[in-house]
Order: sequence, then C-alpha cells, then structure tokens
Amino acid sequence: MTSAAQHAQGNLRSIVNMMLAVMFFSLMDAVLKTLSAHYPPLQMACLRGLTALPLVLAWIQWRRGWGRLKNLRWSLHILRGCLGITMLSLFTRGVSELPLSATYTIFFIAPLLITALSVPVLKERVPKAHWWAIGVGFIGVLVAIRPSGGDLQAGFATVGGLAVMTAAFCYAVAAVAGRLLSRTDSTESLILTMMIFMSVGGGLLAWPQWKPVQMAHAALLLALAITGFLGQLTINEAFRSGQASAVAPFEYTALAWGVGLDWLIWQTLPEAHTWFGAAIIIGSGLYLVSREKRISEVHANAEHP
Repeated sequence: MTSAAQHAQGNLRSIVNMMLAVMFFSLMDAVLKTLSAHYPPLQMACLRGLTALPLVLAWIQWRRGWGRLKNLRWSLHILRGCLGITMLSLFTRGVSELPLSATYTIFFIAPLLITALSVPVLKERVPKAHWWAIGVGFIGVLVAIRPSGGDLQAGFATVGGLAVMTAAFCYAVAAVAGRLLSRTDSTESLILTMMIFMSVGGGLLAWPQWKPVQMAHAALLLALAITGFLGQLTINEAFRSGQASAVAPFEYTALAWGVGLDWLIWQTLPEAHTWFGAAIIIGSGLYLVSREKRISEVHANAEHP
C-alpha cells in the first residue's frame, strides 16, 4: 500500500472514530440533561467520574499501562482536573436549562478559543486571517445567545447560556493543557487523573448539597459511564491516526445529534437565531480547518518537491 493510500485510510479511520465519539458524547449529554433534574451540577461531575472510573481502570489493566503512569507533570494534571470539574458542572447547569442543540451551538466556540490560546501557551503562530475567523465565531455565539433585543428569557442570554460559554472556555484551557501534557505524559495518565479528580474533587465539593442516589437511576448512571468511556476512547483514536484538519470538522455533527435528541426526547426544536448563530460559528471553524490544511500541504510540498 502506498503512503498516500495509508494516509487516506488513516484519515478515514479517524473520521469514523470522530463520528462515533460525537454520538457517544451526545448520548452522554442527554443522560446528563435527564439526571440534572434530580442532582446538583457538582454531584453530576462527581458521578460522571465515579461511574467511568472502573471502566478506565479495567482498560488500563487490559493495555498493561500501569508502567506509563510514572513521572507525571502533576501541576498540569491538577489544572486539568480543576478545569474538568468546573467545565462539567457548568455544562450540566447549562444543559439543564437549554436544549442540547442550543448548548452545542454555544459550545462550538471552544475550538476557536483553543486556536487563540495556542499563541501564548503553545507558542504557535496564528495568522491574521485566523484572528478574523475567531472574531466572526464570537459574533456567531452572540447571535445564538441573543444578548439584546427580543425576549431574553426566550433567548439564550440566561445563566444557562453564560454557564455554557464559561464551560467552553474551561474546556479550551484544559485542551491546551492536555496538548502540553501529551508531549511527555501517556494517554492513560490523562484519562485516569481526570476521572480521579472528578470523582474525588467533585465529590468533596458536592458533599454539602449531596442528594442520595436513587436506585431508579441505575440504568441512566450505567449509560453515563459507558457513553462517556467510549466517547473518550474514540475521540483519542480519532486524533491518533488522522490529520486534525480532516477530523475536526466532524465535531460539528454534534448539532445534528442535539437537534435529533431534542426532538425525540423533549419535543423541542431550535429557534431561527440558533440556526443562524450555528451557521456563523461552524463556517468560521471550517474556514480555520481548511486554511490549516492548505498551509500544511504547502509546507509538505516544499519539503518534498
């Protein structure tokens, strides 16, 4: 098989994994939204970690990965853990108030934030055109949350909408920290430490308002564990063997899952301004991806004439 064919096959495998990851995470978010009516956001962050932890431990054992959990950069792991608890708590608060489709639309700002943060943290050079795309993406978020005009309660300029925006920022910072960690630390360490921080840290923070877990929710908690674990595995595989520029656009299939789940479970559909804001954000994101792909191809051609 030629290198070009292997490259294309790797991209195809990664795209399939990304679409599976989006599906699993969307189903997980639907479970979070359902359970958020019964438990506080911090408790949901704890339950997310606790339910997935046994699966993560079994996976590490299966991979014989315990030896790769040494010499960890604990400062960055602690930062990711704190951000993970905050992100999931805020996301749960947001999804409890907003439809999944609206939540995803606002959260789509995260990839643009990651691009912006890559300059001071990862020392990457971001062209001027990218900054324009990031600015357009923020305009799309403002359109989606509709901060002025119309009925604010009918729109998304609510505590829930602001919670999702803050969660997206936490996610972006955690993702950049994860990129730094991936240079030295193993995938096993990144997944395990995050689940431990969510379980222990989230549990301690949630303890004052802890509500007894109902046996009637056992099936939902099992679904939370399985979907979250499978989503984590597939998204790691998605970026392992394929180009990020080829894989990243398929993250936007989350909007289709959000609309579908909103309709099937809660019988709601997005309003017009949500669609418009989503189109702006997705368009700016796809522009960034396509531009990065062109730059990569130019550099590759220059190195291998």
